[in-house]
Amino acid sequence: MDEPKNEKFSWHKTCEKLDWEELSHLYKIAPLADKKAADLKITFANSRFVWLIYDEQKLLGAGRALADGLDCSYICDVAVHPDYQGYGIGKGIMSRLLEQSKDHRKIILYAAPGKEGFYKKLGFKRMTTAMAIFQDEVRALGAGLVDES
Repeated sequence: MDEPKNEKFSWHKTCEKLDWEELSHLYKIAPLADKKAADLKITFANSRFVWLIYDEQKLLGAGRALADGLDCSYICDVAVHPDYQGYGIGKGIMSRLLEQSKDHRKIILYAAPGKEGFYKKLGFKRMTTAMAIFQDEVRALGAGLVDES
C-alpha cells in the first residue's frame, strides 16, 4: 500500500506520549464522534494493537484493534485529521493494523456510512449477518449505522 512519504511523519504503536485531549479533538474533527479523553484512554488501553501518526508533534491519525490473538480482530476508531486526508495516512494505519491482525481467522470493522468503498479497496466484504446493540440507539438509527428491520 502507498504510504505518506514525509520524514517529519512518525509512526507510534504505543500511547505513552499521547495527549488524550488531542486525540479526543481528532475524533471530533475527523469527524467520527464526540469521544471523551477519559473514555479514549480506557478504550486504547484495552486494545491489543494501536497506531498513531504524527507530523512532528501534531497528531494526524489514529487507529486501534481489539483482538484475541487467534479468532477475531476488530479494527475500530480509525481517524485522520481533515487537513491530512487523501495522503495515504488512513491506508497506512489500516495496513499496520491488518498486518498485526493477519493471523486471526477474521478481521472485522464497521464503517462510517459513506466510507465503505475505502474498506472494500482494502479487501473487506459486506457482512450480511452483522447485528448490533447500541447504547444510543436513536443516534445509531439517525446515523444510518443500523435500521429497524
